[in-house]
Amino acid sequence: QVQLVESGGGLVQPGGSLRLSCAASGSIKSIGTMGWYRQAPGKQRELVATISRGDATNYANSVKGRFTISRDNAKDTVYLQMNSLKSEDKAVYYCYADLKTHGSISYSGYWGQGTQVTVSS
Repeated sequence: QVQLVESGGGLVQPGGSLRLSCAASGSIKSIGTMGWYRQAPGKQRELVATISRGDATNYANSVKGRFTISRDNAKDTVYLQMNSLKSEDKAVYYCYADLKTHGSISYSGYWGQGTQVTVSS
């Protein structure tokens, strides 16, 4: 079995910063693209940022210049540094990983359980 466990969410004031982490564990053979998505109340889940195994990154326009995604392949972990947070960044943030488990012949997508980020004064 595979688990993606997020941490680092919480309450922060507008203009503040948070760093999210997501560690993958279990019977993992290889991890491809990893990323972060978010879902605000009453809205659909949306892409925040992705990073390939070779560190190619992609960001939603709404977070460009404020958020930075990175990964540590040795630790099977992806990070999201969030700076200059705004009230509209409030959401549940979900980690995603495209990975291959031992015994499988193809990659499949896995999700974390989500971590709440609240931006409020």
